[in-house]
Amino acid sequence: MNLVDSTFTNVIQIIKTSREEALKQVNTQLIIMYMGIGKALADKSKEASYGDDYIKRLSAYIQEQFPGIKGFKWRNLYRMKQFYETYGENEKLSPLVTKINWSNHLIIMSSSKTDEEREFYLKLAIKENYSKRQLERQIDTGYYERFMLSKGNLLPEPVKSKQSPFLDSYVIEFLNLPETFHENDFRKALVSNMKNFILELGGDFTFVGEEFPIQVGGEDYRIDLLFFHRSLRCLVAIELKVGKFKPEYISKMDFYLEGLDRQIRKEDENPSVGLLLCASKNDEVVEYAMSRTLSPMMVSEYKLKLPNKDILRQKLQELSDAPAIEENPKIELSKEKDTDD
Repeated sequence: MNLVDSTFTNVIQIIKTSREEALKQVNTQLIIMYMGIGKALADKSKEASYGDDYIKRLSAYIQEQFPGIKGFKWRNLYRMKQFYETYGENEKLSPLVTKINWSNHLIIMSSSKTDEEREFYLKLAIKENYSKRQLERQIDTGYYERFMLSKGNLLPEPVKSKQSPFLDSYVIEFLNLPETFHENDFRKALVSNMKNFILELGGDFTFVGEEFPIQVGGEDYRIDLLFFHRSLRCLVAIELKVGKFKPEYISKMDFYLEGLDRQIRKEDENPSVGLLLCASKNDEVVEYAMSRTLSPMMVSEYKLKLPNKDILRQKLQELSDAPAIEENPKIELSKEKDTDD
C-alpha cells in the first residue's frame, strides 16, 4: 500500500491556505473599489447633471478604457452607489463589509426591508460563512423575522447573558416527508439531511448522535437527537413530536436532562438544555406546562414548507408596535452576468 508522504500533505495544506487568503484579499480590494465608486456616484448624484444617462455614459467610458472588463454595466454601478449609501457612513457596519463577497451583498440589499434586517444578515453571513445558496435559503425562510419573534427561553444561569441560539419556529422544508409520517421517519429524515438541519439550527450546533442512550434504574431510555452547543458549552437534547405540544412532554424532557447532567455532562460544561420540536403548540398551554419546571428548555414549532414572509413581518410589526415597514427601492438582480464575486 502506497503511503502519502507527510510533507506532501503539508505542502497541499499550505497551498490551500494561501489560495484562501489570496481570495480573501481579492474580495477585500474588490469591495473597497466598489465602495469608492459608490461614493463618487453618491457625491455626483447631488448635481443636476446626474441621472440614468450619466451612469450609462460612465459604464461605456469604463468599457472603452478597459476593454472586456466585467462588473461595470450601468446596473452594477447603480448598485455600488446604493452599497455606499447603505454602509458607507455607518461606522458600525462599514468595517464589516469586506468580510463577505459582492454576490452576498446584493442578496442582502435586494431582500432586506430595513437597516436592522440588513445588519442582521450581514453579521450572520460573516459569523456562519454562508455561501450564496445558504444565505438565499435563510432569507427565503424568513430567518430574521423568526429570530426576532422568538421568545426568551429558560437558559441556565451561567449562559443567560448570551444571545439565545433557539428559535420559536424552525423551517425544515428540505425533508420531503409524505403527508403522514411517524416520529421515527422524522428523526431519520433529519439525520439524513443533517447538513441542512445544522444550517437551520446554527453553526455552533455539533451533532452528537441519534437515539442517544441513557440508562436509569436498569432501564434504557433514548433521546431522539443530541447536540453540543459550542458557544453555550452545553449538551442540547432534541425531542421530535409529529403532533401538537402536550404538557406531559415537559416531564419527559426533565427526566432526559437530569440523566444527561448526571451521566454525560463534563465538569466544565453548563447544564444541559432541551428543545421540544412539535408540529404546533398553544403558547398558553406551554406557559402553564413550563411554569414549575426548573429545567432549561424551549418548545418550538417546525414547518415543512417555506413560511409566508409577509405574515411573519406583520406579526413582528404587531409585536413591536412599530409603524408599517416601508419597502426600500428594490435592487433588481439582472440575469445577465454583470457582477463579480
